[in-house]
Amino acid sequence: MNAANLAKTAYSAPDKPTRTLRGTEYEVFARITHRLKTANALGDAGFASLARAIHDNRRLWTFLAANVADPDNQLPSALRAQIFYLAQFTNRHSSKVLGGKATAEVLIDVNTSIMKGLRDNGGES
Repeated sequence: MNAANLAKTAYSAPDKPTRTLRGTEYEVFARITHRLKTANALGDAGFASLARAIHDNRRLWTFLAANVADPDNQLPSALRAQIFYLAQFTNRHSSKVLGGKATAEVLIDVNTSIMKGLRDNGGES
């Protein structure tokens, strides 16, 4: 095999399927939710890790809120409103968790429900 062929194949992974947008969304939710669960299970000893996971979760939900607020977004308006509401809820509840007034369980449940919806819709998009 010559250098040109090696260069063309060096970064390809023919044995891995191309990830869809929905699959990418699922993966992001899965990673953050796993971090939330792991840190939450550690109790007080995991607070720093939990705070970092909550920060990333907030960033994800802020991105989603901005995306569904875009007038060019193709999702149905009712779904867009629900996602926006969940982003607001997640932000408020995150503040309560960081302030020691709530647990991260609800954040984990919300993310898990979103992941289930992404998976149940066939993982295509």
